Amino acid sequence: MKLCRFNGGRLGVVEGEQVIDVSVVLDALPTMRYPFPKHDVLIAQLDALRPAIEQAARTGQQHAVTAVHYDPPVANPGKIIGAPINYKAHAQESAEDKNIGHGRVITSIGDWGLFLKAGTSLIGVSDEIVLRFPQRRNDHEVELAVVIGKTCRQVKSADAMDHVAGYSLSLDMTLRGPEFQCFRKSIDSYAVLGPWLVTADELPDPSQLNLWLHVNGQTRQNANTRDLIFDVPRLIEFASSFYTLQPGDVIMTGTPEGVGPVVPGDWIEAGVQGLGTLAMRVAPQYA
Repeated sequence: MKLCRFNGGRLGVVEGEQVIDVSVVLDALPTMRYPFPKHDVLIAQLDALRPAIEQAARTGQQHAVTAVHYDPPVANPGKIIGAPINYKAHAQESAEDKNIGHGRVITSIGDWGLFLKAGTSLIGVSDEIVLRFPQRRNDHEVELAVVIGKTCRQVKSADAMDHVAGYSLSLDMTLRGPEFQCFRKSIDSYAVLGPWLVTADELPDPSQLNLWLHVNGQTRQNANTRDLIFDVPRLIEFASSFYTLQPGDVIMTGTPEGVGPVVPGDWIEAGVQGLGTLAMRVAPQYA
């Protein structure tokens, strides 16, 4: 199943070239009172709501996939987790390009660990990426994103996939510089997710997926998730050894080689096999 949020928080099922409005099922979500939960309540209830979603999709209003505004498919991720230096070729290019490394010793994810991006950095693919700091380099990074569906902590890789709700395409936009990654990568609009969530049953093996990115029609990144240093189960094991993972948490699994700068007015196209594509503009002016 492909699920999207669109037009200001409506819920849709994507079938072929149509988005079918199934927002009626949101009325079945539990009523919440303060203090509100720290996870995404829709993702937490996704398995229970699936029969109702499938029923609503039979009669819901249909919209062309090109005619809606896509919100992030996860509304309230408690954590957006980044996986740095998780492709060998990207580690090499980072070590060789002083504009990426800024004097840091580039090794791999096992030495660097993970980082967190602020929730306020999250946008959908119908929004614009708004760059900051024109005197510095701002880079694109296409990534496979994993959405956690069930709470887990200290889970082993052999059991990790049982806790996945689904997958999405993501861009981990990056301001280059000497500061910590969580600081430079948490700028508003620097976490792109969408256009939809593909549930885990539709993508049982995320380890052999092509991913690519073009800027203004020119290929910048073209790789496959088989080249991940820490694959998806290992990433979930690694992340859950430090954090409690909750429904709606997003793990951006890392970017392959070919990262490069974008400037205002650029047009970004990207895709991950089985998850769809995005085409979005970098806003014409710096913030």
